[in-house]
Amino acid sequence: MNVAVAATADVAIPTLEWLTKSKYQLLRVITTPDSKAGRGKVTTASPVALWAVNHNYEVLKPNSRDEIADALNGVDIVLTIAYGRILTEDILKIPKHGFLNLHFSLLPSYRGAAPVQRSILHGDVLTGITIFKIDKDLDTGPIYVQREYKIPANANSEQVLGELSVIGASAFEELFSMVEDGRKPKSQNLDGVSFAPKITKDEAKIDWHMPTKRIIDSVRAFTPNPGAWTVHRGSLLKITQAVEAIIEEKLRPGMLWVADKKLYVGTASSAVEILKIVPAGKREMKAADWINGARLVDGEVFE
Repeated sequence: MNVAVAATADVAIPTLEWLTKSKYQLLRVITTPDSKAGRGKVTTASPVALWAVNHNYEVLKPNSRDEIADALNGVDIVLTIAYGRILTEDILKIPKHGFLNLHFSLLPSYRGAAPVQRSILHGDVLTGITIFKIDKDLDTGPIYVQREYKIPANANSEQVLGELSVIGASAFEELFSMVEDGRKPKSQNLDGVSFAPKITKDEAKIDWHMPTKRIIDSVRAFTPNPGAWTVHRGSLLKITQAVEAIIEEKLRPGMLWVADKKLYVGTASSAVEILKIVPAGKREMKAADWINGARLVDGEVFE
């Protein structure tokens, strides 16, 4: 069976690696055109494109409907993983077995672009992966395979996505067996439908008037992208790791307090301890190192 993978982000790499060791033929990799990234806005190929080049696979970067159609020549089935492009019905019908998508939630929960971030933000302890056949609507197609995953207590989005991508790759063995045996996918249950729209930068701003757990979950959900952030002395700071703090000091929401080289911030319910922080224009650092340079004074706040 000739397989193409349509993907952009590095969460597709475990599946690509699995395919190279499987009996199935990875015919080519389809990804998005190079884009400008980083502070210098340097034109950069996607992680999937770089993987394909390094492993000597054909890589195509279609930018139109006709180019996508041409990229499907000789393909029996397409696996899509964080591809980032809307596919029209006529395109979906080209491969013999259609387009099968690896989605990082237990559908029908969290349909959309940010399922892991939304799941962590809502305080979920259970998520998983779903492999389904793409239809004309958003994440509504019939399901072939699902796998559950328990979210570790302090894991952020990057860590959860990394583990889910490996679980998803291992699930494709069952998927291909089902396709080869002619077993049909099951329609999604309409109960429990929820949505996971893309996270905006404004949404990632920390509201210190929220309860401690909500703030910690926000930091976990928005790390690394777009990054949970706050403002100190007019400059943006990203908070990349925080835990609940048990302290006697009473802090109003957003108020900073330093004790034993530890940084605490007041919330609506108690306080959080900031463990790691990214000052504007700098790399991630331990909160203790940031304290040394910031020279905080009593009563300062995060806004």
